[in-house]
Amino acid sequence: MTHVPVACSSCANPMRSEILERKLGGQVAVDICLACRLIWFDQYESMQLAPGGLLALFRLIHSHRGIPVHPAADRLPCPRCGAPLSLTHDVQRSTRFVYYRCEFGHGRLTAFYQFLREKNFVRNLKAREVARLRADIKQLRCSGCGAPINLETDSACSFCKAPIAVLDANAVQAALQGL
Repeated sequence: MTHVPVACSSCANPMRSEILERKLGGQVAVDICLACRLIWFDQYESMQLAPGGLLALFRLIHSHRGIPVHPAADRLPCPRCGAPLSLTHDVQRSTRFVYYRCEFGHGRLTAFYQFLREKNFVRNLKAREVARLRADIKQLRCSGCGAPINLETDSACSFCKAPIAVLDANAVQAALQGL
């Protein structure tokens, strides 16, 4: 497999290449910026991940959850051609998520949090769950960008606008069974 690593669209540092299992055998190389919490998938790579590759990527994301996060840049170029990436809203099953895609088909840039939503590892909290959190906890950190969320006043991250969500053990189990 020939893979040309790319620079992060946000911070311009070299992305880390991870070789993961591909459906129907073989491997797929995805590029990851741990500092910006971004994944670059060349065309269709996200859909080609085998369950083992998906779990390996999930473990990598989880193992780096404590590192400081660089906020994403306002303008994100395609790491393959340099064209501006387009913000894209999508739905997988009943879960809404966003990513940035190259209009020339080179691939897409996905935040860790959005990738976990796409694969159904993360779900939004229900209103009663947020109310319970507000009673017990005053502030938490955004799972998307790491910014603080004041639960007394906010129901989403004021920095990246991600809704309050949770890595739900039941959702993870269901996602794993679906694989």
